[in-house]
Amino acid sequence: MAYIKYKEITKYFNFSRVVDKKNLPKYIKDYVFDDEKILAAYKTLTDHGVFSDKKVVLFDSFGFKRQIYMIPYKSVSTCSIIFSRSGAELLLYLDCGYPVRLKFVNMTDVDKLRLRVLYSTVIRIVNDQKLNSDDVNRLIDDEFSFNDKK
Repeated sequence: MAYIKYKEITKYFNFSRVVDKKNLPKYIKDYVFDDEKILAAYKTLTDHGVFSDKKVVLFDSFGFKRQIYMIPYKSVSTCSIIFSRSGAELLLYLDCGYPVRLKFVNMTDVDKLRLRVLYSTVIRIVNDQKLNSDDVNRLIDDEFSFNDKK
């Protein structure tokens, strides 16, 4: 029996709020290329996470250092999401076997809806399926409200 040792790539991300995509710092926008659309952006106290239509970019800041993870969706073999009362956890498993765990805390109902639509879109990208253009446009334009029935 073989034992495969793995290390989580991102075990310290606890995203606590959505960030307006128009007001992202320039250093973050530099990692999202011209042919990509930013679907959602999240923030911890010091870190950022950006979901585009091609990849996830995670910015792990500590002191004066910053570690940047670029995870193309084509390297994701499977993913899942777990919702709890006030948060959610997104798990991405890479082809190499490494898990990527992203936690979302202090979420409102609108935040959960946004994350559900984002997850649905990411699943379609990972599985090379046709995207739901309504969902993509809602994410890009950040059109979510409490009265949303979708």
